[in-house]
Amino acid sequence: MSDDSAIAICAAKVERGDPVRFQAVMAAPVAVRRALLPLYAFNLELAQAPWVSKEPMIAEMRLQWWRDAVEDIGRGTIRAHEVMPPVAALVAARNLPLEVLDRMAAARRWDIYSDAFEDQAAMDAYLDDTAGGLMLLTAKALGAADPQDEAALRAFGSAAGLASYLQAVPDLVARGRIPLLDGRDQGVRDLAQRGLQRIATARAAGVSAVARPALLAGWQAEALLRLAVAEPGRVGEGRLHLSEFSRRGRLLWAAFSGRW
Repeated sequence: MSDDSAIAICAAKVERGDPVRFQAVMAAPVAVRRALLPLYAFNLELAQAPWVSKEPMIAEMRLQWWRDAVEDIGRGTIRAHEVMPPVAALVAARNLPLEVLDRMAAARRWDIYSDAFEDQAAMDAYLDDTAGGLMLLTAKALGAADPQDEAALRAFGSAAGLASYLQAVPDLVARGRIPLLDGRDQGVRDLAQRGLQRIATARAAGVSAVARPALLAGWQAEALLRLAVAEPGRVGEGRLHLSEFSRRGRLLWAAFSGRW
């Protein structure tokens, strides 16, 4: 399979399964899309793996397959899956940390089972390892090499992940999960406020210019979290979303201004 074909497959996967990130990719400079799409496709495969079966053992095996695939990259072996060659190429080209890829997969074990998070620290770790880790990897894939960027990238990524997670609450409940430690209005407000604080922390720290296209993936995070603070009932009702006009405007503003 050619490199272009592999990227096209990744793009199609992300367009179907992760439209918010796909829109962010399409708003990013053309030159950086090849670095973003494979990682977004890899993340999508991980996010879907816990739901492939109602049998936990089968879902565990699927996640373990992805963890083994990451480990194989370190041995110089690329598994037979269309997402893996472009991911392996990015790992080699940008020295992406395999442990971050592995932790992205390992964190998804929580999605398999119906237990609630043990505490807020456990939920924070889940968001940091999944959305935070992905934000860090995409920035590194773009060439961001400043170690001082890492904390800001993870903070912004986890806040964006929280916004998406709050949107998914009704679906998680329908699937028999316990997504929130405190589903009452004040509990939702407090959680959203934590996300807003992480965004503020990330902005105060700042990131290098080369990393900024990766931040486009969080283009609606702040607005969604502010909406959850103002109207927490929207979370449980499945109404935590922005108008189409607001969505388009925010993405265009973020893409053209470079601000996040």
